Amino acid sequence: MARMDRWMTGFARSLARRTSRRSVLAGIGTALVGGAAVPLLPVARGRAEPAPGDRVTPSGEPDPTTPAGDPQDCGYWRYCAVDGFLSSCCGGSHNACPPGTQMSPITWLGTCRNPADGKEYVISYNDCCGKDVCGSCICRRHEGDKPVYYTPKSNDIDWCMGTREIIYNSTVAVVVGVAREKG
Repeated sequence: MARMDRWMTGFARSLARRTSRRSVLAGIGTALVGGAAVPLLPVARGRAEPAPGDRVTPSGEPDPTTPAGDPQDCGYWRYCAVDGFLSSCCGGSHNACPPGTQMSPITWLGTCRNPADGKEYVISYNDCCGKDVCGSCICRRHEGDKPVYYTPKSNDIDWCMGTREIIYNSTVAVVVGVAREKG
């Protein structure tokens, strides 16, 4: 035990010779600020699995029992700013890519009105990538479309960047949430 005391005493004295109180306080402050910033880092957060029999509606998703049109029709309310082949005609659904494709994490956005409940929803249009072009149900609607230089709201770009395969297949329309009212 005496050996440990001598070692700790020597370490403390050596540290005291090399540092000042201000530098120690600065280090503690940096650690506290850095620790407080950790929750701000981007993290993929998992969701708890729903209990069997629970009816689950994703955040912002309208009630699925409310009729709002046919997801295989270009006139479907979610497709107000879509430009591409509808995933729902290519083996996927309006919010899931066909098997063998990967949803691009890079998207363009639109705001569409659901006629069933009268609410405006923010829609994320994600390209499905990895297989040849689907070729079914082409849909070109440009409500709220901006020029290509305003990238987040332009539907004229191949959005398969950020995936392993850059081959475009189709597009999904995922509800992000309910749009806020202006004012």
